[in-house]
Amino acid sequence: MTDSRTVLITGGAGGIGRGIAEAFIANGDRVIIVDVDAAALAVTAREIGATAIAVDIADSTAVQNVIDTVTAQAGPVDVLVNNAGILSVHGRLTELSVTDYEGILRVNVLGTFLVTQAVARHMIEAGTAGAIVNVSSIGARQPTPGMGGYESSKAAVDSLTRWAAIELAENGIRVNAVAPGPVLTPMLRLGMPEGSPARTAWESRIPLGRLAEIGDIAPAVVFLAGPGAAHITGTSLQIDGGQLLA
Repeated sequence: MTDSRTVLITGGAGGIGRGIAEAFIANGDRVIIVDVDAAALAVTAREIGATAIAVDIADSTAVQNVIDTVTAQAGPVDVLVNNAGILSVHGRLTELSVTDYEGILRVNVLGTFLVTQAVARHMIEAGTAGAIVNVSSIGARQPTPGMGGYESSKAAVDSLTRWAAIELAENGIRVNAVAPGPVLTPMLRLGMPEGSPARTAWESRIPLGRLAEIGDIAPAVVFLAGPGAAHITGTSLQIDGGQLLA
């Protein structure tokens, strides 16, 4: 266990974000979860023992206010996990509406940028050699028809990861990403129940033969944010059961 750190996790109301929050809490860290869904966020925070702050990460003013509040009350953020993202909007290139694509980019790219920028500024001001971990996707490197809006946004997250890593290295701030394949969140379990044709089709693409559990993702995030990864920055770690090999 490391010394207790202040960890800020976006998109923490459920799914992967909740799993990541639970992993950091188990590590002895103080966890603050943020999400646009205030009701779900409050329930999750109460159940896992985190602090909750509702915010739209695509709102630059709101983000700055939240980071200012967090640092004033809890001290500098030691670890930022940019997990918030939109996955539910799909459409082929010739069909996806401009409005839907803009919505994806606002959350997945602009939101990640805004939170990273605000936290990095505070880390630099406080002299904190912190860690930032972004949640990307193997879709950034392996296209799936109908998911290009989401996947192109995650390619931008990978690029933002490298951009932040090279510029923040002089301040001792490390920036990495995890890139999962499909993850069995509660929502995905409903949409792809075990034995369904869609689930079977995805599993057939994965050499290890199964979709990832949330518990496959969270430990990698904790690792990249911890002392064992002290000389790792600018990487995007694929967690896909070998799907990119197929």
